[in-house]
Amino acid sequence: MKLRTWSAGNSGRAAAAGFTLIELLAVLMLAGLLLAIAPPLISSAVPGVQLKGATRTLMSALRQTRGLAISEASPQRLLVDMQAREVRVPGRVQAISIPAQVDLQLTVPESQRIDVDQATVSFFPDGSSSGGSIRLARAGILYRVDVDWLTGRVSLVE
Repeated sequence: MKLRTWSAGNSGRAAAAGFTLIELLAVLMLAGLLLAIAPPLISSAVPGVQLKGATRTLMSALRQTRGLAISEASPQRLLVDMQAREVRVPGRVQAISIPAQVDLQLTVPESQRIDVDQATVSFFPDGSSSGGSIRLARAGILYRVDVDWLTGRVSLVE
């Protein structure tokens, strides 16, 4: 009995493996285009993401200022500039920006107002604060960050 070996699809010539340079470039161009288009579409489709991010950053800045007041045993002030839409944390060189799409409203005691556009939230070495609240809103979604004057506790009200 004689055995025969057949190979399918290989009609006498070597099979080409891999992709051509043009195919690879086309795929890379398509991937680059999708990466360039996707972020703006996602951020505009989900307005709450930018708002939630700004709220968490603000809460972190308030907590950092409180922690600094306690650790250094000296009063510390977080500055909120409504006109420039910036929050300045003591000891930090760069200000925190609040996106232009986010509506910002600050409620603090009159003693914490510097001028029409600027106010502070003060924290003291015992952990207490001047108190206040900061409201952030966008597209019908509202978050309120409260700072308790007695304990200095920073909390989020959705």
